[in-house]
Amino acid sequence: MSTKVGQNQPYILSDEPTKSLVVVVPERGGIVTDWRTQDQKIFYMDQERFADPTLSVRGGIPLLFPICGNLLEDTYTLDGETYKLKQHGFARTLPWEVKQQSAEDGASITLSLRSNKQTLAVYPFNFELNYTYILRGNTLEMRYAHTNLSQKTMPFSTGIHPYFAVSDKSQLEFDLPSNEYKQKGDLTVKTFPGVFDFNSEEIDWAFVNLSKQSAIVTDKSRNLKLTINYDSNYSTLVFWTVKGKDFYCLEPWTAPRNAMNTGENLLIAEPGKTVETVISITAELG
Repeated sequence: MSTKVGQNQPYILSDEPTKSLVVVVPERGGIVTDWRTQDQKIFYMDQERFADPTLSVRGGIPLLFPICGNLLEDTYTLDGETYKLKQHGFARTLPWEVKQQSAEDGASITLSLRSNKQTLAVYPFNFELNYTYILRGNTLEMRYAHTNLSQKTMPFSTGIHPYFAVSDKSQLEFDLPSNEYKQKGDLTVKTFPGVFDFNSEEIDWAFVNLSKQSAIVTDKSRNLKLTINYDSNYSTLVFWTVKGKDFYCLEPWTAPRNAMNTGENLLIAEPGKTVETVISITAELG
């Protein structure tokens, strides 16, 4: 494991036998910016947006907390009070701190984010997040711990927004955990036809009623197979892509859009307690 000094200081997790490395930038939302295995690039990254701290990052693995997706009019009500919270919450835009690094049982780094005056204005809870990235061979494991430091129960949702690199979307094959989805802005449950129409300007579908805790995407043009595993806290899997962009996103969320208003599938951390969730991604070549 090594580090490099400078703005947006990257921390590098490496695994020599599989020629894998993962780059983490704590101060830009605790984000993984890059993952390469055997010289294959796993993630897309919009470098221009990344270079501008006023813009949200499009690439790598943005972290979603305390909401996934958007709220109706970016507003939610809790205990009679109304709050404004932007899409996907604030974790992906705030600076995180490095709490621990280790080279035992894989290369790992733990990042921490604590509530502050800025977060309390939009989410009235004292909390501490400790998110750990572990690289073992060609698997990136993500262990997320959410601790409620308040005297009241803390509702939240969490998820990731990975941008996977792709040069030819027609070469993608999907093994998804559901054939039922909701299109963004439509509460109707529809049936997945088995293929995506990549000629559409945008696809933003939330798969629901998940039958298993994994999803597989095979990129035939690169002989690359990606397997995403997630624990039973995750109830929703979002597929998102935009025409003409060399990425697709496959996002495990613990709760759907607007859950802070509807209560649907919200996770609850009791005072002084920690709720843990786990996601892993495995990249296989050949």
